[in-house]
Amino acid sequence: MNPVGTKIKEIRLKKGMSQEELATESQVSLRTIQRIENNENEPRGKTMQLICETLDINIEELLDYGKHEDHQFLMFFHLSVLAGVFIPIGNILLPLILWMTKKDKIQGLQKIGARLLNFQIVWTLLSYLLPVIIVGSQFFNKELIPLSVRSVVYIYFIISLINYVFSIIFALANRSGKKITYPSIIPMIK
Repeated sequence: MNPVGTKIKEIRLKKGMSQEELATESQVSLRTIQRIENNENEPRGKTMQLICETLDINIEELLDYGKHEDHQFLMFFHLSVLAGVFIPIGNILLPLILWMTKKDKIQGLQKIGARLLNFQIVWTLLSYLLPVIIVGSQFFNKELIPLSVRSVVYIYFIISLINYVFSIIFALANRSGKKITYPSIIPMIK
């Protein structure tokens, strides 16, 4: 884990700011910025808040509070969606358990986990409701969508297969260090 000063310097450079610009915009002395970036001093309280506001980052993200990178866990976390193959709503339950136990220990898991769970909840609702609506409409002779029961089963399996393929793709991407995650359709969990 990088020291706070190193992280501040990396973020400042990514944003294309000089030390002088950071000092002026944050109203912190240039010498203090230099000491922080050289890891001679650690920013505290108001100084930390001013620097984070200027760099447009959260203090929690900067400090990480003992979190560590674990690409292998993130890969297994994405693959935990495959539990839905064996257990109904397992694609939600297993990731939820893993997320709740490790979100404070692994960098990036808070955001990735929330987005994965939101996506899985919406996807599961759609994949269960669509066949019910189709079969229900045919049961009541409304035939909103004229399909056979076999077609409904195929649609359900295709929807599920797409979900599982996405989880494998995201798992492999995260294993190689890329922070790719599910789209945030309806943010229920944050």
